[in-house]
Amino acid sequence: MDTNDLPFKKRNFANRFFDATVWDDFIYRNDDIVVASYAKAGTTLVQQIVAQLIFNSRDDVDVASISPWIDSVYPDKRSKLNLLEAQTHRRFFKTHLPVDALTFSDRAKYIYIGRDGRDIALSLFDHQNAARQDAPLSADKTPPSASGLKVLAPTQTSACDYFDTWLERDGHPFWPFWENLRSWWQVRMLPNVLFVHYTDLVADTGKQIERIAAFLELPLSEGRLPTILANCSLVSMRANARLYVPHGAGLWKDDGRSFFNKGQNSRWIDVLPPEMSIKFEKKAVMELGIDCARWMMLAGPVANASVG
Repeated sequence: MDTNDLPFKKRNFANRFFDATVWDDFIYRNDDIVVASYAKAGTTLVQQIVAQLIFNSRDDVDVASISPWIDSVYPDKRSKLNLLEAQTHRRFFKTHLPVDALTFSDRAKYIYIGRDGRDIALSLFDHQNAARQDAPLSADKTPPSASGLKVLAPTQTSACDYFDTWLERDGHPFWPFWENLRSWWQVRMLPNVLFVHYTDLVADTGKQIERIAAFLELPLSEGRLPTILANCSLVSMRANARLYVPHGAGLWKDDGRSFFNKGQNSRWIDVLPPEMSIKFEKKAVMELGIDCARWMMLAGPVANASVG
């Protein structure tokens, strides 16, 4: 790979959930694995798949502890860097940054997970409402070095109003949506980048596990796949939420199990009125271009026939 063709960090992402300066001090190792997404696109599931491949299908891997959100404000960046520097296994961690806000390397492999933005927004609605009522207060009691709001209080609005605000204000109350997917789409053809769509991940998890294993060059014998599928099921991950929920299961209702909601595709069809979907689809084409927009919305029908 010609390093002259690689993207490079152009900015520090200005958002209360992020500390992108961690990338200024991070040193890659050969074969590091970066799981990337906007959010609520199956990131935790892919982290679990990677853990299963690395740790020989074990059912007790504490993914939340060993695979951090590297550019989150919590915990502080030195804690995350020390954690990763001390690891002797093949490292894997997640980012929710656009490509131009992180340090990209030809030494690493990147898995980007995409999902229809309408389902992402509705999943964020559920995600925010899955937090305990006192979660922001609990987050504020963390050490002083872990400054910043980590968990938003449950919302008081309807799902449709929430979606409309998320669309109108580009990701509010979290972070911008369009630039994230657009930036990763631009590097999708690099040999160390793999694109995975949430629809495919849910529809045929086994096939996607095989794709990921081949991409990461992690041997996968046929006999291991049923065990990995069982450990990656929604039932299993919900039952063992403490192994996967970031920042501790105590911030979430039902001891973290509420962090894993429906895992559905095309839920927006039964929730959003057609005019909202059409508005989203037109915005998607304008922001992403037709090819990227079509890929992102491949889950289910589109409301505007001119986009499909």
